[in-house]
Amino acid sequence: MNWKNVLGLFCSLFFFSCVNGPERNCSQYKNGEFIFKTELNGELQESTFDRYGELEIDNYNGKIDSSSVKWINDCEYILKSLNPKSMAERKPLHFKILSTTDSSYTFEYGILNAENRLIGTAIKLK
Repeated sequence: MNWKNVLGLFCSLFFFSCVNGPERNCSQYKNGEFIFKTELNGELQESTFDRYGELEIDNYNGKIDSSSVKWINDCEYILKSLNPKSMAERKPLHFKILSTTDSSYTFEYGILNAENRLIGTAIKLK
């Protein structure tokens, strides 16, 4: 191996080591109490939820609902309403954590297998 090959290999390794993408420490967000923020129809919407094990309890505008949680991997999970009151509520939702900080995570979500995705942020309270 000549010095040009060694230099090329070093530059390649240096470049690719700097392109890791956003931090994703998802495991710290599998359980806890959270506040969820997203923009719907131009308005900021907030709700709270508690997630422990395979159960998530949501509180949105005073309405409490519970869902089962199935983790696909450390950063993706499926929510399915335990008591759906409409056909729309029977459709499972897919969540994918895009990035994390020490106290929050940003994610995309939508109906399972649908193309339309929304972006939200969850802040861990406890």
